[in-house]
Amino acid sequence: MKKIYIKHIDVKGKVVFCRNDFNIPLNENGEIVDDTRLKASLPTLKYLIDNGARIVCASHMGRPEGKKKHELSLKPVADKLSEMLKTSVIFNGEVTGKKIDKIKSELEEGDILLLENLRFNSGETKNDKKFAKELAKGIDVYINNAFGVSHRKHASVVRITKFVPISVEGFLLKKEIDYLSLAIEKPSENFCMILGGAKVSDKIPIILNLMDKVKTILIGGAMSYTFLKAKGISVGGSKVDDDFIKMCSDILKKAEENNVKILLPVDHIASIVMESNVTIKMVRTGEEIPENMKGFDIGIDTIQLYTNEIKKAELIVWNGPMGVFEIDLFSGGTTGIAKAVAESNALSIVGGGDTVSAIHKAGVSDKISHISTGGGASLEFLSGKKLPGIEALTEV
Repeated sequence: MKKIYIKHIDVKGKVVFCRNDFNIPLNENGEIVDDTRLKASLPTLKYLIDNGARIVCASHMGRPEGKKKHELSLKPVADKLSEMLKTSVIFNGEVTGKKIDKIKSELEEGDILLLENLRFNSGETKNDKKFAKELAKGIDVYINNAFGVSHRKHASVVRITKFVPISVEGFLLKKEIDYLSLAIEKPSENFCMILGGAKVSDKIPIILNLMDKVKTILIGGAMSYTFLKAKGISVGGSKVDDDFIKMCSDILKKAEENNVKILLPVDHIASIVMESNVTIKMVRTGEEIPENMKGFDIGIDTIQLYTNEIKKAELIVWNGPMGVFEIDLFSGGTTGIAKAVAESNALSIVGGGDTVSAIHKAGVSDKISHISTGGGASLEFLSGKKLPGIEALTEV
């Protein structure tokens, strides 16, 4: 069953609770470092303003664990939203209570109230009924526009839907679902998946779920060393998750049986320690990583090998960097793959916080078809799991 979409309902004059994901990085001065998630929320907010809704915005930031923390206040978000929307955003500094209830009741059409950080109340992460009821007071319509937290059973994501008349998808949530579903339902024949990052355990469910749909899987990052070890290849002192060696071996066999091509790094950038000012070694194709060194990035031959596959793709899904891209010495692999994806003719979907940061760092974000705002949520969605925040919405 499909979920009801924001365009299916009349919001004029309605008090609308819009759950967003404004969990964005701030510097030590409380200034916004990256406003990507704010920009992604704007189409829904502008639509609500233009159509005369009375808007209550809500989000979390960080992990304050039920305590008020000044450095995690959403005040900077309120100021930035006001600037972006060219309208005043009301900010009271509270999440619930009589003052908030009064402001809600006095909202005019097109007004926006931004609640303080939801996680300042411990009831948020506990999916607490009482807290959810407080959030739902005076609300006519609930909109989930926060794909990034839709895998969480939290009060503002799941429990609140029990206490409002109707719960619907916002533009951003629908966009995320539509794009990610391309990889799950009927993907293009030349479907290439690129997986990286540190934890092989995070990506195994995706590989297993999409094994019968994907044509090529390119693996990089620390997770590649568990796969390489599973093939009996020496990886020196590189990070290996020994608990998953057998699973990786089974996946490689299953891929061969299913005629799925899994490519692993053939050369590496290695070092004794993961620091910016160290001596690195180019471990060339056919060479072994020295026992006292660890692999921290893919090498030139691997970049070329993967680029050749990327050029053939019609659909690309990428989650996880190819190396420790935060350090310039080990960023070449991720940057190289980012440029290859950007230059391809494929429909490209990039997800995961680190991967998205790498895309921005490489300066190619404008050439990616869809950049997902959800890290853990996109992983679970691609793994075939039902996301509680989506399941809770009203069906057509």
